[in-house]
Amino acid sequence: MIDYRDARPGDGPALDAMAREIWIATFAHTAPAADIAAYVATAYGPDGALLRDLADPAIHFRLAVEDGRIVGYAKLTKPWVVEAANDPNALQLSQLYVVADRHGHGIAQALMAWTIDTARGRGAPALFLTVFEHNPRARRFYDRYGFVHVGDYAFHTGTQIDRDEVMRLML
Repeated sequence: MIDYRDARPGDGPALDAMAREIWIATFAHTAPAADIAAYVATAYGPDGALLRDLADPAIHFRLAVEDGRIVGYAKLTKPWVVEAANDPNALQLSQLYVVADRHGHGIAQALMAWTIDTARGRGAPALFLTVFEHNPRARRFYDRYGFVHVGDYAFHTGTQIDRDEVMRLML
């Protein structure tokens, strides 16, 4: 049984390890090893962005937990993509990750439902996200919810710059 709950400070190490593992499994093949290592060093670990974000009360993490193991999460933030500049009350789904052995179990759908419901509950007129242009599985998932491509974002992985698509869902 999956328990959905808000993240707590004590979840940090397990959440960080899970997110790091998923990011590497999903993206390690897309850039040289040195660039992957540089990105991972800034995003994860004791000084990484994920743990800093977990400590920020303006950033909301929702976890999917099964038998004490974090198997998925969604991270809802103020928008940081420029396409949201005209939507000051918009929100952004900054990450939605599910461990590979739980794909197809409805976790991503439950986390997305929470994200959309929370954004609507906060009065957001739109929800933004970014998705790597070479991640067709994620792109299809967001398409099913009605997100549309509204711009592009230069995602830095070390010295490599990749194209992420900025997507928006009008709420």
